[in-house]
Amino acid sequence: MINTLRYLAIFEGISYLLFAITMPLKRVYEMPEPNFYVGIIHGVLFILYCLFVLLCAYNFKWKMKKTLVLGFASLIPFGTFWAEKKYLREN
Repeated sequence: MINTLRYLAIFEGISYLLFAITMPLKRVYEMPEPNFYVGIIHGVLFILYCLFVLLCAYNFKWKMKKTLVLGFASLIPFGTFWAEKKYLREN
C-alpha cells in the first residue's frame, strides 16, 4: 500500500508540473485540449493520492501531523516529490 502511495505521489507531482506546459498552450496559443486532458488526469491522481493518504494513515496508525503534511504536500508544486522522499521511502 505504501508503494502505491509512493507511485501516486510521483505521478500526481508530474501531472501538476505538466500544467506549466499546458497552461501556456491554452492561454497563449489557444490550444485548450492538452490542458483539458492533463486536468482530468491530474484530478483523478489528486483524488487517489488523497484517498491513499487517508487509507495509509488509518491502516498504519500514522500521527495526525504526518497525515496532514502528506495531504498538504499535494497542494504545492514539488510537494509530493518532497513528501515521497521524506516520508514514504524505505530507509
